[in-house]
Amino acid sequence: MVLVLKKGASKKEIESIEKKLKNKTGVDTVKYCGLIKLKEDALTIQKALRNEWQ
Repeated sequence: MVLVLKKGASKKEIESIEKKLKNKTGVDTVKYCGLIKLKEDALTIQKALRNEWQ
C-alpha cells in the first residue's frame, strides 16, 4: 500500500492518512510521529550509507 503525504497537506488530510495506516497495520503510528531528531539531512545519510557498499 502506498499513501502519499504531500508538502503543505491540511491537518484533515494528515489525519486521514494516519487513520488508514492504523487500520491496515494495527500499529499506532501516531505515537512515532516527530520522534526522530536528525543532525543531518536524511537524504545525505542515505547516500553515505549506500556509498559504504561500494
